[in-house]
Amino acid sequence: MLGLFKRKNKTATILVVDDEPDLVSSIKTRLEWNKFNVETALNGREGLDQAEQIEPGLILLDCNMPEMSGLEMLRLLRQNKKLKKIPVIMLTAVCDAGDITIAGSLGITDYITKPFDFAQLLAKISRVLDEK
Repeated sequence: MLGLFKRKNKTATILVVDDEPDLVSSIKTRLEWNKFNVETALNGREGLDQAEQIEPGLILLDCNMPEMSGLEMLRLLRQNKKLKKIPVIMLTAVCDAGDITIAGSLGITDYITKPFDFAQLLAKISRVLDEK
C-alpha cells in the first residue's frame, strides 16, 4: 500500500488516541509505512496533553476510553482556541446514535466504526489533510 495515496500535505502529524495498545501500534505502523508522522495516546487525558504539545494536523479518536472519553476530549479540544480547528475522525466499536449526534455537534470530520478497512481509513485521512 506504500505510495498508493498521493497527498498534498506531507508533513502533518496524526495523533492516534485509543485505549487498545495493539490497535494503536498497528495503526501507527501502517500510517508510518505511508509516510505519515504519528504520535499516540492511550486515553483522552493523555491525548489532550499530546494535542496541546504537538498540535497535530489530524486526530483519530476512540469514543470509549478510561480516564477521559473521546467525547469529553473532543469537547475540550473544541473549547481550546489553539486546538479547536483540528480535524477529528472518530474510530470506535460502539456505534451509538447518541454518541454520533454529540460528536457531530462538536464538529467531527468523520466517523468510522471498528473493525474498519485500513484502505478506507487511509483514503479519509488523506482527503481530510488535503482539504486543510
